[in-house]
Amino acid sequence: MRSQLLAARAAALFASDLPAGSRPTSRAVDAAIVQAVRSRGGTRGCVAVLATAYGDYPESAATRMRWARGVVVTVYDPTPADHALAA
Repeated sequence: MRSQLLAARAAALFASDLPAGSRPTSRAVDAAIVQAVRSRGGTRGCVAVLATAYGDYPESAATRMRWARGVVVTVYDPTPADHALAA
């Protein structure tokens, strides 16, 4: 369950307007995720944005997803063991 929530948050952050490579605060991450979920019609809409990006721009999508996943793990699950799994 926890991994599904982390994946949904990462997809929402991917679909957000935050620039990849940025180091947002946890408050900024929360706000970006909420805004992305609302503006995309839910987490499924965020996943649709993610899938489209992988189809159209796979290289940049992979980079952005690695960033989003790293940020989400850092903000929501900052245990050292989980960082090793995210890498």
